Amino acid sequence: MESSELLKKVRKIEIKTRGLSSQIFSGEYHSAFKGRGMAFSEVREYSHGDDIRNIDWNVTARFGHPYVKVFEEERELTVMLLVDVSASGSFGTNHQFKRDLITELTAVLAFSAIENNDKAGVIFFSDRIELFIPPKKGKTHILRIIRELINFEPKGTGTDIGAALRYFNNMIKKKCIAFLISDFIGTGYEDALKVSAKKHDLAALRIHDVREAEMPDVGLIRFVDAETGKVSMMDTGNLMTRRDYSIWWKQTDRQTTELLTRSGIDHASLRTDQPYVQPLLNLFKKRDRRS
Repeated sequence: MESSELLKKVRKIEIKTRGLSSQIFSGEYHSAFKGRGMAFSEVREYSHGDDIRNIDWNVTARFGHPYVKVFEEERELTVMLLVDVSASGSFGTNHQFKRDLITELTAVLAFSAIENNDKAGVIFFSDRIELFIPPKKGKTHILRIIRELINFEPKGTGTDIGAALRYFNNMIKKKCIAFLISDFIGTGYEDALKVSAKKHDLAALRIHDVREAEMPDVGLIRFVDAETGKVSMMDTGNLMTRRDYSIWWKQTDRQTTELLTRSGIDHASLRTDQPYVQPLLNLFKKRDRRS
């Protein structure tokens, strides 16, 4: 992509997603994702109703009347974005490709992080680890992430969520906030998912297109699996074919939902043809109510 075209795309995404993060998400994000604990701030004179466990006895003895320690939330967090860049992201039948939605979501979350003075980093993955950008603060850092998302050409085509989670667990030692952004095409990642959920504060954003859930009646068509390259012919005019596909999708969707729930991971489902603002807000509010 030409540098001028890339800059225009980066700027367009920045304007849209930064506005959303500052006007809509920053408050919900702040309350949904707590800091690492309480850090000492200062001492002040005791007031009626203060917790006597916070009395600073050394300062109290020095001044002859009670003083209490004041604590505040230690806000700085590290936010890691595990971003699926596999070939299935190139699919989309209404409004945008899955990859476009993933790019916007990543940008919104990254800008929400820096609005709250948190660090943000990313792991791009397909059937391998494609790119690791360590967590940092600042607008320049976030714009680099967006540029990479728009212009990145992955070497792999498949999806290996388990490998991405294991790499994440090895690279990020301290507990952090993490978002796994993927269409969750793939299997064999349950163990790594459970380890990540115990070690970090992990949430999942599931991306899909309406045509992945419902096959249209358009006659005999040629399907190409973007991840494997496998070609097959299917008669979508056959009612049983469409029904079997619908049953398969519902089973797969239910199994993924059950896996995430069983692993204790909050999740939201987002479609390429629908706004993502409300599902994200609902995810944040759900976390806030539970904390």
